[in-house]
Amino acid sequence: MRNPLPLSQWLNAPRPDDTPVAWSGDRCWTLGQLRDDVSGLMAILQQQEGDRWALCFESSYLFIVALLATLHAGKTPVLPGHSRESLLEEQQKLFNGVLSDRTLNVRGRLIIVSSARRSATPFSPLPAIDDTRIIELFTSGSTGKPERIIKHIAQLDREARLLAERFGERLTGCCVVASVVPQHLYGLTFRILLPLSLGLPLHAEMLTYAEQLAALDHTKRYLFISSPAFLKRLDTRLVPPPVAMLISAGGVLAWESACATHRWLGLWPDEIYGSSETGVLAWRHRQADARLWQPFPGVKISRVDDAFHVTSPLIHAPEGLLLDDILHIEDNGQFSIVGRRGRVVKIEDKRISLTEIEQRLLALEGICEAAALPVTRDGRQTIGVLLVLSDAGRQQLCQRGRKAQVLAWRRALQPWLEPVAIPRHWRIVDEMPVNSMNKRVYAQLQELFHENP
Repeated sequence: MRNPLPLSQWLNAPRPDDTPVAWSGDRCWTLGQLRDDVSGLMAILQQQEGDRWALCFESSYLFIVALLATLHAGKTPVLPGHSRESLLEEQQKLFNGVLSDRTLNVRGRLIIVSSARRSATPFSPLPAIDDTRIIELFTSGSTGKPERIIKHIAQLDREARLLAERFGERLTGCCVVASVVPQHLYGLTFRILLPLSLGLPLHAEMLTYAEQLAALDHTKRYLFISSPAFLKRLDTRLVPPPVAMLISAGGVLAWESACATHRWLGLWPDEIYGSSETGVLAWRHRQADARLWQPFPGVKISRVDDAFHVTSPLIHAPEGLLLDDILHIEDNGQFSIVGRRGRVVKIEDKRISLTEIEQRLLALEGICEAAALPVTRDGRQTIGVLLVLSDAGRQQLCQRGRKAQVLAWRRALQPWLEPVAIPRHWRIVDEMPVNSMNKRVYAQLQELFHENP
């Protein structure tokens, strides 16, 4: 399991047509079917003007068909990160047409992709995919504005090899299921690229609920690609499925979620640290709360003034990139994540760390999650916080009343924070707003403070 096929050879390499590729319910798609479907769509795309095609799919199998067809046709796949019609309309200039498995109300060209009947015509090798070809991803970013990220096919192949070297032996005989979408780099890498490069069959549907995970065929072994947002909602009363390996990314997994997962599935999760810009950077087998991160081979992280710089075989720019996180690096190269860079605001000439405010709040009894951000009212900037409370915290809030509880929180923070850092605006929410990759979009959080209280 340590010799992954490069993307350009997924279809052209000499492998049996009956090799399983994907499944959904009782239906199984084979390599022969995939070859036919890609060949058919490629022929259509070769007749189309325009180079850049947005991929908007619910079925991961049809997503694979579209991805390979665009690349073999000499086109560029574009991953908008969503399939919402209003945003596709707004972002229409980012692509020349849309490929989807359902009808979308968008202007311009839309090609509906489906799986056709097997052709009796023998498979002819498809046009080569040059290493210089790219996939474009658009992420929402912290402001909500789409940010373009270019991934060269050669980068993606290197990432698959890196992951195969680290995890390949543990994945032998596994089927791949996921609770993340393939439109983001994490889902694209782990849900699509890794299984196809290793010849592992993948589930064409996304798991949305723990019940779907528990209902999987118990005669198989699974690699489960997930996120903290899904794992914190696990219903451990369900019958556990035979998961051989669990990977989590998209944010730091809470220790209590890691423990609950271990109690249910009988294994500790493997966490991945990285970003859309950098690809994977480090991993850890989460057997302890403060487990350090281990960089992947070739990844070098160094401190530059108040920031951290990384170079990696997966980063196209030879000069590397600056990380958004603040790290504490041990002598052996392992590290812990301290907070986010740039989360410092200046209020009344004092530098205020939003990360520190969040950490102080999380240390208080009854607070499970906290997000701090600057709020401007009447020309004056202060601090606002969003809080998710535990059951005990909510009970205490009901008993004390909102005004008394906020006062108690403010008093508890006074020994630790500057007076201007004490939050002025407080919001209690049932769940912290995040995007599909469990990332907080601060432009959305700001909207919750547009009105009193």
